Formats: sequence, C-alpha cells, structure tokens
Amino acid sequence: MPSITVNVDDDLKDRMERHPEINWSEVTRQAIQEKIETLDVMDELTSGSELTESDIADIADRINESARERVEEGSE
Repeated sequence: MPSITVNVDDDLKDRMERHPEINWSEVTRQAIQEKIETLDVMDELTSGSELTESDIADIADRINESARERVEEGSE
C-alpha cells in the first residue's frame, strides 16, 4: 500500500498526541476517502454541463449577493 506524508503544525501535533488511542492515519485515510467520494459525485453531476469556469463564477457571485441582501434585510 502506498504511503503519503501529511504536515501539521506543532499545535495540532501536540493536540493529536493527547489522544494516543486514535489511529490518526485511519482518520486521515477516511477523510480523504470521503472527499474523493464527494468529488466523484460532483464530477458525475457536472459531467454533461456546458458551463464555463466564468459562468460558474458569475452564478456564485449572484448567489453570494442574493444571500448578502437577505442577511442585510433581516438585520434591519
């Protein structure tokens, strides 16, 4: 089985060491697996899309603006 190296800062390493009962390699493997599965689903959902990166950025901007407006309206 191939190995990878994951770098963490000193604080995170200290906190991890407080839990020696945890198999951190397994936690990392599971997190990577879940992320890959999510990306696979996203790839499947978007495989027939004709949207460009610019189209996606425009849609995201509109969604963010709409959400910002709703938050501002709710705080008045």
